[in-house]
Amino acid sequence: MLMRLMPIEGYFGDDFDRLAPVQREAILQKMGLLDPWHIQLANFYHDLARGDLGTSIIFRPNVPVAEIIAPKIPYSLKFGLAAMALSLSLGLLLGIFQAREKGKWPDALGTSYVIFINAVPAAVYFLFIQLYLTQLSGLPILYSPERPLSWILPAVSMSLGGIAGYAMWIRRFMVDELNKDYIKLARAKGLSNTRVMFSHVLRNAFVPMVQHLPTTLLMTIAGSIFIESLYSIPGMGGLLIDAISRQDNPLVQALVLIYSTIGVFGLFIGDILMAITDPRIKLEKAGGAR
Repeated sequence: MLMRLMPIEGYFGDDFDRLAPVQREAILQKMGLLDPWHIQLANFYHDLARGDLGTSIIFRPNVPVAEIIAPKIPYSLKFGLAAMALSLSLGLLLGIFQAREKGKWPDALGTSYVIFINAVPAAVYFLFIQLYLTQLSGLPILYSPERPLSWILPAVSMSLGGIAGYAMWIRRFMVDELNKDYIKLARAKGLSNTRVMFSHVLRNAFVPMVQHLPTTLLMTIAGSIFIESLYSIPGMGGLLIDAISRQDNPLVQALVLIYSTIGVFGLFIGDILMAITDPRIKLEKAGGAR
């Protein structure tokens, strides 16, 4: 509906001034944009029920949206999986290290990183990385399928937020667990600090994070909108920006639908995984319980 509020000039590009008002109206009518909003919405869901995401009207006129999106998925999938692997491994390691060194300078350094990533707009440090880190490291500034070195900076940039998020939450949950009585009992029994941290603290602290892992994984695989556009990666994120700028309504609707479906599906899988990893959580209602 927000797309329908944008000026109609965007639907015609450079041809807007050359067309007579009657011609413009005929084109808009053919696109279905002059129908009442509830009719447009009903038509969209009617086509969706038949597996039809519509056809592009501006980006690639009369080409099915599914045909445009399909080649973009492998690029977003490749960078999303690489960024997810970096985020999960480095974020958990950083969070565990901070929890073990709570109150010391390594913990303060890790906390500073987390605060920086959450406080500074992502666009700022993404541009900083692209402009200055490329000069220092000699890595390519734009993505190229033939140059594997050009894959490094986009994957690292996409993982920075995830690293901070995982580190922050795993540290918090581990610190909470360290203050519980069963940990004091384990140490009183003579268990080593390493065994306590990994066999007891990390295992219990990881349970609350499980709920968010599928959503993070799926959204990362779907691709970072800003990163793909910044590094000229031909994935779904960059495609969404192009579709919005060109007011290609069917293409925007399809991509937003994909992203929102991924988010909802991720939350659902997260709830199931949380119930599996924590025996105290049950998906069914206990009989006779109040």
